[in-house]
Amino acid sequence: MTDLSYALFLDLAAGLFLLAAIGVLWRHQLASMIRLFALQGAALAAIVAILGIHEHSLELILVAVGLGALRAAVLPYLAWRALGDSPAEARETRPVVNVAASLLAAAALTLLAYAVTRPLVAMLGTSPASTILPAALAVALIGFFTLVTRRRALSQVVGFLLLDNGITATAFLAAAGVPLIVELGVSFDLLLIVLVLQVLTTRLRTTFGSSDLDELRELHD
Repeated sequence: MTDLSYALFLDLAAGLFLLAAIGVLWRHQLASMIRLFALQGAALAAIVAILGIHEHSLELILVAVGLGALRAAVLPYLAWRALGDSPAEARETRPVVNVAASLLAAAALTLLAYAVTRPLVAMLGTSPASTILPAALAVALIGFFTLVTRRRALSQVVGFLLLDNGITATAFLAAAGVPLIVELGVSFDLLLIVLVLQVLTTRLRTTFGSSDLDELRELHD
């Protein structure tokens, strides 16, 4: 892989990674949000694979394969299972922040990410990996924003997963990767969390007829 193709592929994967996060804020259909999360998982795996191929690192390539299997296939499948067949659960109908304001917030968070990472990028140099570091941090910020502004439990799960994807990408780009055993441990923890949230969402829907956390809070009051 030449330096030119390395930079080009890395920029394309990073752009797709960031656009998928913004798309989650734009869409109200939970099925579309899950598809975009799966697309982002594939983009994250592509980023790590490109780094591994450029650095001739078998460990990074193996991590990329694991990330692709888990975050582009297994976790989206579990989210689909949690979504179920209920039409009432198919949309995020009452987000705390509407779509237009959410997209403006995503733009502001992206600018903030570029401002915050500017000293770090300068310290790491002008390598292609360091120049896309702001996009990774922007995804983490957008994921956190999604987590705190959505009402459906499954929407919040997707926000949490976006946040984790952003943190993972930031770690790989800023620290030149993480040990394979560490990434495996984090991935299994994430899988366990999503399994628990899937069971919890299903039980909420069965017991209360909805996974809207605001409605459950009103019921408690």
